Amino acid sequence: MKTIKIIPFIAILITLTYSGFAQKQTSETLKVSGECGMCKKKIESAAKDAGATYAVWNKDSKELALRYDGQSTNSSKIQQKIADAGYDTPKFKATDEAYNKLEQCCQYDRTAAVKEKKETSEKMKMNCSEGKGSCCDKKAEQ
Repeated sequence: MKTIKIIPFIAILITLTYSGFAQKQTSETLKVSGECGMCKKKIESAAKDAGATYAVWNKDSKELALRYDGQSTNSSKIQQKIADAGYDTPKFKATDEAYNKLEQCCQYDRTAAVKEKKETSEKMKMNCSEGKGSCCDKKAEQ
């Protein structure tokens, strides 16, 4: 009879102890350039190698859904690993060397990302010349 009462107590103790050390999962979705099923495998693998516990890339939307333990990795580490594999992310652009190592079917249009960045830069310049935007405040401080 005494052992029956001790077992539930031990189970509760283990549950409380484990929940105290539970991992804090972070979920995130980010754009990752790519083209095909081979890209999907490489992108997801790179994310998991960097510590993601869940990584699913959608080739149509070019979005990578992630989950990771924020105590052991972070978004920057994961994005850097993906860029090292040859795929552009919001924070890191793949090197030309890494990009050129991709199979031909995996080589996505890099000019679209450059064009978008250029348009954003031109818009900021126009806003600044009109006295709008945070870049103007920074120029005034200098």
